[in-house]
Amino acid sequence: MSTTTILMTVLGIAIFAVGLLFSIAWHELGHLSTAKLFGIRVPQYMVGFGPTVWSRKKGDTEYGIKAIPAGGYIRMIGMFPPGADGRLEARSTSPWRGMIEDARSAAFEELQPGDESRLFYTRKPWKRVIVMFAGPFMNLVLAVAIFMGVAMTFGFQTQTTEVAGVQQCVIAQSENRDTCKAADPVSPAKAAGLKEGDRIVAFDGRKIDDWATLSDRIRETTGPATITVQRDGREQTLNAVLRKNAVAKKDADGEVIPDQYVTAGYLGFAANTEIVPLSFGDSVVRMGDMIENGVDSIIALPSKIPDLWSAAFSDGERADDSPVGVVGAARIGGEVMNLDVPAQNQIAMMLFLLAGFNLSLFLFNMLPLLPLDGGHIAGALWEALRRNVAKVFKRPDPGPFDVAKLMPVAYVVAGIFICFTLLVLVADIVNPVKIT
Repeated sequence: MSTTTILMTVLGIAIFAVGLLFSIAWHELGHLSTAKLFGIRVPQYMVGFGPTVWSRKKGDTEYGIKAIPAGGYIRMIGMFPPGADGRLEARSTSPWRGMIEDARSAAFEELQPGDESRLFYTRKPWKRVIVMFAGPFMNLVLAVAIFMGVAMTFGFQTQTTEVAGVQQCVIAQSENRDTCKAADPVSPAKAAGLKEGDRIVAFDGRKIDDWATLSDRIRETTGPATITVQRDGREQTLNAVLRKNAVAKKDADGEVIPDQYVTAGYLGFAANTEIVPLSFGDSVVRMGDMIENGVDSIIALPSKIPDLWSAAFSDGERADDSPVGVVGAARIGGEVMNLDVPAQNQIAMMLFLLAGFNLSLFLFNMLPLLPLDGGHIAGALWEALRRNVAKVFKRPDPGPFDVAKLMPVAYVVAGIFICFTLLVLVADIVNPVKIT
């Protein structure tokens, strides 16, 4: 590995690390700003975990950076209500009760005179939902802003109606070969005189603006058809006779389905690709697809564990859609900086990587499980439901929902997350996902 490659890899990792720290700080800023807005005291705002590298106190909040850039947090006074007896501290011989009491005690350990009116649990449920949702929402805002900005200014690699090459003969795509045999008929594109560099502007008398429309019309057509091309600055009409052929099957979004084929009209040329900026509407659609794919990925996480284990501890292949952790994403950032592409392409890819990371943070934190933000949101919504039902049926107010009672479950969930994170970490080190 050359010195240049090493330096560019380090640069890519460093750029991703800076983006990661900013994303974490941005997430915690959402919690901090809304907590202060609703009068909740926040003793700490920290980016990272472990020993404190730098900190500074302003007002009643200590702001700082810690040594391990793997997350962040803010501390709010009174995250959990007191026990049924009103006490903040107690001890129990039961380990499960001990977890509950420890969590309750930690929520009040920095309680100062006058804080009685600044406790998190005393705020109305809708305010607590806003405080806990604000962090993930900041990541969603950042993901959308980055994605939309890059999509509308830089764009995506997109197939166009320009001819990149003409097939010499008709070969069923299911045969997986490129060499023509004597018995293979001449491709309709070659017979019609289509040439590399031609840009198809109309098909069978109908105007064509994009590859998706052209591809669909070719597949729908067999027999004679006219093809209008722009060649050397002039329009020229070619006559072709399209044939039936086994071609790759597409899904509802126009994406090719691997190893599946259908019989359809065939012309016989390869489309060129260009980086094309998207309109606002197309960018919104792409962003929606990205969110939908992200949700599907979160749902599919448990099913990825066997393949991850095989990739980490056996000779299994690491799938392209395999879950990637912080280390794996940083490695991808290093690879991006070593790609033989223009600098603007590298910048766009790094920004898309950061957008994807922030979208993942949003979706993951919205899972209704403690200790994630979504777990606290679910607790506040359950409290609101209980109190409103009691009000409707004129029953006594049940009071705040004691989220601390769910801490044993939270420890189990946290343990599962830690094990999964360690599995991904090992896979990212010994068998990383690579870009091609």
